[in-house]
Amino acid sequence: MALTKIFDISSRSLAVYRRALEVTSHNIVNAANENYSRQRILLETETSNLTAGIVWGNGVKVADVQRMRDKLVDAHIINTNQKYSDSSRQNDLIRQVEDLFSEPSDLGLSNLMTTFFSSFNELAVSPNSLPLRTNVLNAANNLSAKVTSINHSIISLKSDIKQEFQQKVNQVNTLLRQIQQVNHEQFSNAFNGVPVNDLLDRRDALVDQLSKLVNITVVYDNTNSAVISIGGALAVDRMHSAEFIAEENNGKLNLRVKDGSYPIVLTGGELNALSDVYSKKIPSYKQKLDSVINKLVEAVNAEHVQGYTISDPQKTGLNFFDGYTNGELSVNSEIINDPNKIAISLDGTEGNGEIALRIAQLSDAKLLNGNTLQEGYSSLINNIGNDGMLQNNYTDANQVVLDELAQLKISQSGVSIDEEMTNVLKFQRTYEASAKLIMIADDMLKTILEMV
Repeated sequence: MALTKIFDISSRSLAVYRRALEVTSHNIVNAANENYSRQRILLETETSNLTAGIVWGNGVKVADVQRMRDKLVDAHIINTNQKYSDSSRQNDLIRQVEDLFSEPSDLGLSNLMTTFFSSFNELAVSPNSLPLRTNVLNAANNLSAKVTSINHSIISLKSDIKQEFQQKVNQVNTLLRQIQQVNHEQFSNAFNGVPVNDLLDRRDALVDQLSKLVNITVVYDNTNSAVISIGGALAVDRMHSAEFIAEENNGKLNLRVKDGSYPIVLTGGELNALSDVYSKKIPSYKQKLDSVINKLVEAVNAEHVQGYTISDPQKTGLNFFDGYTNGELSVNSEIINDPNKIAISLDGTEGNGEIALRIAQLSDAKLLNGNTLQEGYSSLINNIGNDGMLQNNYTDANQVVLDELAQLKISQSGVSIDEEMTNVLKFQRTYEASAKLIMIADDMLKTILEMV
């Protein structure tokens, strides 16, 4: 072997192990970067030469700089992200709905209904008592204010959800554009021999963010570009990204491709949580609340209209409530202005409180499909609580899965400082040995030259 061969092999080795140290350094400084995937340099023997019937080795070369990533774990993380974000956001929203009812508390609708019917029971004992009539009116006004407040708060919450849905759709569109850009860059760089590992890390982070917003399916084409669909509709590939819009039809929040005709099927992510609570759960809760209040108004008015007032002149045929319209429970304005127009005398004589007693007894009447008003209302509160508990349980279960997947991801892609420092020492020693070979070859060459 000629001395120049030693120079060639040694100089090539210096370049290879300098590159190895660069990769190791890159790993070390990104150890705290949660989106970074550990890189490993792969070495292989340089192609040998056959000279004079003898095979001469040419040293070492860099075969590849491998990005350590488990696609199966990534796929599980994407799938679980969708479930976790959906259940977590639904849990938050349902808790907000639950807070609107203030149950259990003195300010809750349950206690206010009890106080309302109890006030009529007390009035039945002393039908002509102005303070007791005022108590009835105050109880009715408190009940009315709470019902109206709940409905107004529900409208406000739905407005907030609708606005957040639009914001999340905008985020989805932004992420899709960014993923398309990375797809294009990584294809161009790979074609030109430029390293793409850091670009792929960035793309994976973007895909993770997207999976928290909406249900996605991710595959990779033969150029390693991410091809993503949302609810079956193509969202992004290397050449383009779709634009999605939010729309409301028949009280339901939907996601749709801007130029598409049909809504996207949402099954996961925060967008599904917002849509489900807005379109299904809140309307269901409100329908049950409305059925309780409508039945209360109907039953109380049916009794009250039969009674006589103690006003001058005496009147009958008055409704106690003006009605329950657009979420507002209204007490008869005549009664508000004059509590003596609370009509509780059945026969028109003073001191008769039969109607008040009948209204008080409505609290125990089976008015709602075999249930009392309180039982119907309690069923609503239990439904809200159970929905919240169910979503909370889903959230906890999915969090456990995500934690386990995170550990698997770290074991595969995470940077171990101890391991990298070991590699630093190994590559450093090899680099120094290669430099030593050059010095030895140089000494040998000088010796030969001195002999001439």
